Amino acid sequence: MADIELLKKLRNETLVSIADCRKALDESKNDYKKALDILRKSGLEKAAKKADRATPQGIIESYIHQNGRVGALVEVSCETDFVARTDVFKNLVHEVCMQVAAMDPKDVKALLKQEYIKDSSRTMEDLVKEVIAKLGENIVLKRFQRFEVGE
Repeated sequence: MADIELLKKLRNETLVSIADCRKALDESKNDYKKALDILRKSGLEKAAKKADRATPQGIIESYIHQNGRVGALVEVSCETDFVARTDVFKNLVHEVCMQVAAMDPKDVKALLKQEYIKDSSRTMEDLVKEVIAKLGENIVLKRFQRFEVGE
């Protein structure tokens, strides 16, 4: 039987359904880290199944580094305008902007392979797939441009 406090914590952290959180906790015998891994793997499988779905909606985000000398403009698309308006999606796009400004990837493919600047144990591709699993829609990093004074 899943521990209710662990269930709440897992649900709040992952935004995965309560049923999936309970299943992961039962499978891991209430081991929180194992349950997170189970949900992460399940999410990656779900993301792979959504990869061919069209993404006609999305947002464009900008980020200017504190010193005003580096900036990024990013377009990330999703399936519906409802998801494009969620805080989870907006946060992902902001994180992508910061990654572009900090790491100056040459293209989208290179960006997805980079270590995430806030957690080197994950790549940007992992981050995108986790959000796909949370929101239940395909998400695509379409394009970006990085600007630097004097470049």
